[in-house]
Amino acid sequence: MGGLSIWHWLIVLLIVVLVFGTKKLKNIGQDLGGAVKGFKDGMKDGSASADAPPAQVTNNSSTTKATDANTVDVEAKNKS
Repeated sequence: MGGLSIWHWLIVLLIVVLVFGTKKLKNIGQDLGGAVKGFKDGMKDGSASADAPPAQVTNNSSTTKATDANTVDVEAKNKS
């Protein structure tokens, strides 16, 4: 009592196929598989970049002119 037998699952599967159709179920399965694969790839990329050594920061305070249009030169002053 309370458990579902194989016959119950087959009837549920038959009703789902009749309601949605096989093409719609195939598309849902492909979308779900692609989402899971993308998530796993993202997790691999995240752990690979976390293992990489951090980028070194250099302090060139003698240069005050920006050499690239996308860089901004900022000087920090210490409070005494």
